[in-house]
Amino acid sequence: MDELDREILDVLRRDARIPYTEIADRVGTSEGTVRNRVDRMLETGVIERFTVATRTGNIKAMIELGVDVAVDTTEVAERMADWSAVDFVWQVSGEEDVVLVVDAADTREVNDLITRARDMDEVVSTTTRLILDEQR
Repeated sequence: MDELDREILDVLRRDARIPYTEIADRVGTSEGTVRNRVDRMLETGVIERFTVATRTGNIKAMIELGVDVAVDTTEVAERMADWSAVDFVWQVSGEEDVVLVVDAADTREVNDLITRARDMDEVVSTTTRLILDEQR
């Protein structure tokens, strides 16, 4: 990855639907170069997916989970990724092992997710943080 790839990614992070011609104008190259570089970044896994960020009026939160040391964290994270209202599942270093980023209709739904996580034998602790604001 070089500086041009980073510039293209910076534009896509702000608006994944922006036309390649506009990206090319912003980064000072041709549409074909942008298209080829995005295709290459998709093929090599630099770009994993294009996604939508929403401002739904919902409750957004991070539910941080500690799991037992003998647990396959990847397997637990994959199961949780299928839960309704879960936008992202991150495996992290530090005191906690897994972070769920959720976009829930209300605090009851957030609480239901916390309860569901706590009911799992593999989970030994939870910490929840409500997301108050985000910048793009």
